[in-house]
Amino acid sequence: MMRGRAYGSGAGVGTDAGRSPGFLLWRATQRWQREINAALQVVGLSHVQFALLVDLWWFDHQGRRPTPRELAEHATVDDMMTSQVIRVLEVKGLLSREIDPSDERRRVLAITDEGRRLAERAAEIVDGVDQQVFHVAGPENALIDVLDELAKSPAP
Repeated sequence: MMRGRAYGSGAGVGTDAGRSPGFLLWRATQRWQREINAALQVVGLSHVQFALLVDLWWFDHQGRRPTPRELAEHATVDDMMTSQVIRVLEVKGLLSREIDPSDERRRVLAITDEGRRLAERAAEIVDGVDQQVFHVAGPENALIDVLDELAKSPAP
């Protein structure tokens, strides 16, 4: 239990916890995730399936075939979740696992033609949701700059 402090604000008793930056970021993230999940239902993907498929699509554009671990690291998804989602995407015919031509002991991931088409369509859907949810930030991208800085800054 927190005594004498509002949620995450470091402020004293009586401070409006609803104005805490951490609380507001949490609430905005929850809203955004709800919107994304609802929109992605149209193409039969969960948010994490989308994230991994689009990251694999990005690797494909770079002419690379990542290992499952490389995909997990790039998407910032834990290895166990990545492994589970890869199996689902493989069953859906959106990716395949192949032997790495440079090392027969390694498996790499390749996006299928169907996976490319779905990744492109899903990316357009997510871009539309982003525009709807974040239009209040205005055209200057100040919010994007702040979020980018927060995402890459190490904790003190």
